[in-house]
Amino acid sequence: RCNNDNDQDNKEIINKLIRYRLDKANLLGYNTFADFVLEERMSKSPENVYNLLNQIWAPALVRAKEEATEMQEMINDGENPFLLEGWDWSYYTEKIRQQKFDLNEKELRPYFRLENVRNGIFYLSNKLYGITFTEVTGAPKPHEDASLWECNEADGTHLGVLYMDFHPRASKRGGAWCGSYRPPSWQDGKRIAPVVTIVCNFSSPTADTPALLTSDEVETFFHEFGHALHVLFTNVHYRGISHVPRDFVELPSQLMEHWVFEPELLNEYARHYQTNEVIPADLVEKIEKSSTFGQGFKTGEYVAASLLDMDYHTLSAIDTFDVLAFEDQSMKKIGLISQIPPRYRSTYFQHTMTGGYTAGYYSYIWAEVLDCDAYQAFIEAGDIFDKETANRFREKILERGGSKEAMEMYVDFRGAEPTTDPLLIKRGLK
Repeated sequence: RCNNDNDQDNKEIINKLIRYRLDKANLLGYNTFADFVLEERMSKSPENVYNLLNQIWAPALVRAKEEATEMQEMINDGENPFLLEGWDWSYYTEKIRQQKFDLNEKELRPYFRLENVRNGIFYLSNKLYGITFTEVTGAPKPHEDASLWECNEADGTHLGVLYMDFHPRASKRGGAWCGSYRPPSWQDGKRIAPVVTIVCNFSSPTADTPALLTSDEVETFFHEFGHALHVLFTNVHYRGISHVPRDFVELPSQLMEHWVFEPELLNEYARHYQTNEVIPADLVEKIEKSSTFGQGFKTGEYVAASLLDMDYHTLSAIDTFDVLAFEDQSMKKIGLISQIPPRYRSTYFQHTMTGGYTAGYYSYIWAEVLDCDAYQAFIEAGDIFDKETANRFREKILERGGSKEAMEMYVDFRGAEPTTDPLLIKRGLK
């Protein structure tokens, strides 16, 4: 895409972008553009980013090669053998998944009725933090499809309100996000409670079937609710969610995802919409066993793109350069196998070229290192709903906004800086 040597080609634009960014950094006294950007991030330096990415890249590459070998064996056993290519990967991944785990999304969906998932999230929030959500009727709403919920502390103190707008419509953009109509603030010594919104585009109910979520949509709901809790709990005088470093902001949301498929919580919310039967244990077991499947490819393509982003923005001297040759050299340097391209090629890598992730595409997995390490604190406590651990997370991180260095807040909560081990274990790479 955008690499056809015509008026839609982006290679010349990329040349200019990378050169101009370096010029800007140099004018401000920085050696590279990444040095300039990362100074205000949790990572602080390109060296720290490379160190983390390389720790994850090595085991991901080993697993990706194993996955490629397994797929090639399946192809060789077929009627017309051929060499595996990148475009074959998704198809054969799904074939092997079905063969190994016999897990079908259609089996899961009846157990994920939207209202039950919502109540499961409320249950989890109460178990962890003692807070409650009560629906409010008769109050103004941004749209009739939305619902409004008052959030209160365990002692009844008002914490904030939350709008939830779940289904697509013509006037609504796609995707899912969390925002605030009014962020938390302080005035005359009193806390002004936030007005928060979660917006999604889950399938609408029909005349005879309620809204049923896919497993990915369930994770999305938990994720956005984690962002909402971050806003609801914030208790500093000056803070907006955008003021939290980009490589830290996903910690609260991604941490919530760890509870999605925990059997103890599934038994509370995953009930068949027709029979009210709790999700069967064999289905839960299939979910657990398949959770690490295909992670060599998924991790590899993402880390490859993150390293490409960093390679562009750690250049300290640039003249006009060949974009494709630069990309090729970047991937050869890390030993990327031919069947796995980076998630985005340079000419359509919007996150780093025109989006908000310039020298920052690593942020997603940086935050995942944090959330996996943070969840380990609950495991170590012997209770995934441990209130003491949850309250420490709330007090040391969720309430603090961006009022303190992100790593300092994390160490205040965890007692040490995070390691990559919990992430590698979760992804089945260790």
